[in-house]
Amino acid sequence: MKGCLTVILLLLLIALFINYTFFTIGMALAIWGIYEWKINKNLGAKSKKPAIILSIGLILALGSCVGNDDVTTEKEVAVKQEAGKVPNDESKKEKDKKQEEKKDDDKQVKETVNEEQSKSTAATGENQNTEQKESNTEAQKQAQLSSLIKKFGLQAAVVARVVDGDTFELSDGRKVRLIGVNTPESTTRTEEYGKEASNYTKSKLEGKRVYLQKDVSETDRYGRLLRIVWLSVPTDDMNENEIRSKMFNADLVINGYAEPSTYPPDVKYADYFRKFAREAREANRGLWAYGEYGTTKGDFDPKETEKKSSNSSTNRSSGSSSSSNAKSSSGSSVTSSSSGSTEYFKNCTELRKVYPNGVPADHPAYQPRLDRDKDNYACER
Repeated sequence: MKGCLTVILLLLLIALFINYTFFTIGMALAIWGIYEWKINKNLGAKSKKPAIILSIGLILALGSCVGNDDVTTEKEVAVKQEAGKVPNDESKKEKDKKQEEKKDDDKQVKETVNEEQSKSTAATGENQNTEQKESNTEAQKQAQLSSLIKKFGLQAAVVARVVDGDTFELSDGRKVRLIGVNTPESTTRTEEYGKEASNYTKSKLEGKRVYLQKDVSETDRYGRLLRIVWLSVPTDDMNENEIRSKMFNADLVINGYAEPSTYPPDVKYADYFRKFAREAREANRGLWAYGEYGTTKGDFDPKETEKKSSNSSTNRSSGSSSSSNAKSSSGSSVTSSSSGSTEYFKNCTELRKVYPNGVPADHPAYQPRLDRDKDNYACER
C-alpha cells in the first residue's frame, strides 16, 4: 500500500514537474528547507540554511504561479483574439464576397441596360431609316405621278353621277361624254343592253376618282366635255396593255358594253377601240350577242352609202307619193325641191312612215331638229 502511494506521489510530482517546472522546483526546495529545519530542531542546532532554502523555494514556487497566470492570461487573450479574428476574417471575407457579387450584379445590370439602350437606339435608328426610306419612296412616287399627269395632260376629277353608259357628271357639275365609244341608250329611249351598260358604268365610276384626258375637241355641241377616262395614271398612254387595264373607254368596248364610234378629229385611240370590239364581237360578248352589228350605232354598222345607193331611187319615189298621201290624209307637210335633193317631214312620226328606221345625217330627209339625241341620225327607233 505504501509502495502504491509512493508511486502515485512520484507520478504526480513528475506531472507537476512537466507542466509546472519552476513551481515544482520551488515546492521541492521549500519541502527540503522544512525538512532541514526539523532536523536542526531535533538536533537543537541553530542554522540559517533551512530558512534560506525554504524562502528560495517559496519565492520560486510563487513566482512560477504568477508567471504561469500571466502566460495563461496571455495565451487566453491570444486564443480569444485568434478566435475573434477567425470570425472577423470570415465575416470580412463574406462581406468582401457580397460586395464582389454586388459589383458583379451592378456591372451585369449596367451592361444589360447599356445593351438595351444600344438595341433601343439601333431600333430607333432603324425605324427612322425605314420611315425615311418610305418617305423618300413615297415622295418619289408622288413626283413620278405628277410628272406622268403633266406629261399626258391628265386632270384628276371625281365622278358624282352617272347619266348613262357613256355620259356622267363630275362633282363640280360639268358633264363628260366618253370619246370614241357609244353605249346603247338607256334614258330618253331604251336600246338593248342599255341598262346593263349604264349599271356597269355606275359600278366602275360613280363616286370614284378618275383622270380625264382630252384628245382634240374640248366639248361637243351640248357643252359636254369630250374625254378619255383613265381609272389610274398610265406610265405610257399608248401602250396597249396600259390601255386595256387602265382606260375606262376601252374597258367598255372590251367587255361588250359599247361599240367603237369614231368622230374626227378625236381619233387617237380609234384603232385600239376597233380591235377590242372585234375581239368582243367574236366572243359574242355583251351587246354583240344580239347580232353582228350590236344594238346601237357604231363603226361596224353597214355603210350608209351602201344603204343609200341601193335604196335611194325607191325611197325617193315612195317618199314623194307617201308625202303626198300623208299631207292629204293628215295635213302634215312634206316638200321636195325641184331637183329632189332634199325632203321635209313635219315630225318623226311622218318621217317613219316613209323611213321606218330613221335617216342618217347625209340623207336628204335628215333635219337636225329631228335628231334629238344629236347622234347624227334622225328619228331612229
